[in-house]
Amino acid sequence: MLSLAQQTQLQRLRWTAFIVVGLAFVLSFFHRFAPAAIASDLQATFQIHSAALGGLAATYFYVYTLMQIPTGILADTLGPRRIVAAGGVMAGVGSLLFGLADSFSLATIGRLLVGLGVSVTFIALLKLNAAWFNERHFGTLTGLTILLGNLGAVLAASPLAWALGYVSWREVFVVVGLFSLLLAAMAWWLVRDNPLQVGLPSLRELDGKAAHPEHDGHWYDGLVRVAGNRATWPGFFINIGISGTLFAFAGLWAVPFLTQGHGLDRTEATAHTSILLAAFAVGAFFIGTLSDRLGRRKPVVIVTCGLYLVSWLPLLLGWELRPGWSHALFFSMGLGAAGFTLTWACAKEVNRHALSGMATSLVNTGAFLGAAILQPLVGWAIDRAAGGAGLTLALPHYQVGISVLFGFALFGWLASFALHETNCRYVTDTD
Repeated sequence: MLSLAQQTQLQRLRWTAFIVVGLAFVLSFFHRFAPAAIASDLQATFQIHSAALGGLAATYFYVYTLMQIPTGILADTLGPRRIVAAGGVMAGVGSLLFGLADSFSLATIGRLLVGLGVSVTFIALLKLNAAWFNERHFGTLTGLTILLGNLGAVLAASPLAWALGYVSWREVFVVVGLFSLLLAAMAWWLVRDNPLQVGLPSLRELDGKAAHPEHDGHWYDGLVRVAGNRATWPGFFINIGISGTLFAFAGLWAVPFLTQGHGLDRTEATAHTSILLAAFAVGAFFIGTLSDRLGRRKPVVIVTCGLYLVSWLPLLLGWELRPGWSHALFFSMGLGAAGFTLTWACAKEVNRHALSGMATSLVNTGAFLGAAILQPLVGWAIDRAAGGAGLTLALPHYQVGISVLFGFALFGWLASFALHETNCRYVTDTD
């Protein structure tokens, strides 16, 4: 049993870690989705077409994808505190460079540095959640994490569009860069990797169970073990199809699709993406809680991702987006997309606890690989459909891009049927 002072210390350190790293995660979502609101500004500033715009936005996802496996290794070896502090410095510098860039090349470098810096936050936060909270609450904590992170996504939609009426997009990214540097300092001074670092027992020991064994081999052996586990991979493919299409659409193509394809102004278009992302955030929280209470993962993923897939059909078929109906459609899309967030719990639960960082990072790689492929691919498809239309695009051109997104979403939904049901526990437990 813990003394009152130890209980107070545990609560303080657990929520300090969650809030500080959670705020860094908010910034990662802001950077992920902000290009949609400033797409026209970026095209006007740097005189670029759809494919180049997609490439600029996807630079974030390229480096984020490449960093997921290394992030998992670093989280399992160096610990979350160190990598979040270092990542915050890099993201801050990248955001400042992006905001001050006077050329397309410098903006691309800034975007790359941002992606490199924020790529560590999510896996680090999952690692902290696994260390500071009870295992039976992991699905709920993951949902709460996504809910918190999506505050950044929502800020990157309507609030950003509103702010652009008073300040330039450049000033926004300079301020965000300075805030990132502040969070890096806070992570270094305030966050601790696990209770053992401050002399407290692990949460598992407090539940009367033996502590999870540490990984006793080289990190490479752990990575091989995770990658060699067939039960790890369905979540990877779900993330390519479901998460990848969500990030590509909400993070870049939704606003141009709604403004140029359906004639909405930027404020109305970003209101739709705000609803999409808010529904995704709320859905992630409640779906995680529902899964924990049902004691099931797979059926929840299949049903919710099926809803997400169906929500693409009106966009693919070019139906008129009337007010009210269109908002409900974007809400259902966001709610359904939240199903993919359970794949991190599934990956964690089919691998050893000591390798949770590598397991979740491998699955998470799929999300950003999907977005990295799709943002420029959709832009290329739109440009091809438009022929020589240049920056003058219409709904039929965007429907070609939507068909690409629908195909990937279908692939992700089909992959959900291959998930291994864990019943919300570590299948490697011998208790």
